[in-house]
Amino acid sequence: MNQQQPQTKQDITSPWRMSVAPMLDWTDRHCRYLHRLLSKHTLLYTEMITTGALIHGDQARHLRFNVEEHPVALQLGGSEPADLAKAAKIGQDWGYDEINLNCGCPSERVQRGAFGACLMNEASLVADGVKAMRDAVSIPVTVKHRIGIDKIESYDFVRDFVGTVAEAGCEVFIVHARNAWLQGLSPKENRDIPPLRYEIVAQLKREFPHLTIAINGGIKTDAAVQEQLQRVDGVMIGREAYHNPWWMSRWDELYFGAAPSEYTHQSIEAAMVDYMEREAREHDTHWYSIARHMLGLRHGLAGARRWRQVWSDHKLKHLSAREVSKIANTRPDGSTAD
Repeated sequence: MNQQQPQTKQDITSPWRMSVAPMLDWTDRHCRYLHRLLSKHTLLYTEMITTGALIHGDQARHLRFNVEEHPVALQLGGSEPADLAKAAKIGQDWGYDEINLNCGCPSERVQRGAFGACLMNEASLVADGVKAMRDAVSIPVTVKHRIGIDKIESYDFVRDFVGTVAEAGCEVFIVHARNAWLQGLSPKENRDIPPLRYEIVAQLKREFPHLTIAINGGIKTDAAVQEQLQRVDGVMIGREAYHNPWWMSRWDELYFGAAPSEYTHQSIEAAMVDYMEREAREHDTHWYSIARHMLGLRHGLAGARRWRQVWSDHKLKHLSAREVSKIANTRPDGSTAD
């Protein structure tokens, strides 16, 4: 992706039109490989990685990804502009297509590091970080944030945050349409208890028509996606994409103008088995750590429960992925699953 140009809400070429949210412990490279099999155009995000982990830690462990994952964005957690610039440059050198700054995570651990949602109280610091990253890289620098923090429900608060950060050159904002409560709620509760207020995100788009505004939070159906795309430029899907990944197999046709998908559940599973074998050869990765990400692949289908049980049975870890797939797809009567 080249440095982003302002998009319109009907622009099917925008890389932010559909994306899968960064989700800690979920959207690792194995999960992203599955998602890329299902959709060629959806923008994928890494889990949040702190600047310290990249600057001082094992970069390969944090940043290695499959070439098939493009377009793929690196989400950073941090607040020090110089460190953000270093980490962004590292991400670009590794081949990522975008750098995203996390200004939305409410966990206490993240707050102790002075980043995440608490940064919404420090818009000028976020702007400094964005500017430092933009000076260090040529790929897009974007921000993911909430509509407010704690009991602050004033539209002016999020409007001023976006306006300040936009002045530093950020052109893409991904907005989780809930407040983040910094005290009193767990990260899980913060994804459910603060009410969704989609109208705030739509208002941001009206006030900043030159910016790309994508919405995140509680969107689980095509009808909901299509409704939001009439108001904003893009939709980011979180947990529903993880628990029901087959939904993604329709996105290229519905949202990017591609031909209808010819994938089947069997063909995607077969491709994942091939990937498991490749990972075992090249990185000594056990199939079990990959299979956990595709347990929702047959969501809603007959026999899905048994299929999940087979793929998650630790007693089968001594078998090869191909052997486990054969067991998972053989019904008790000996016939083969569809």
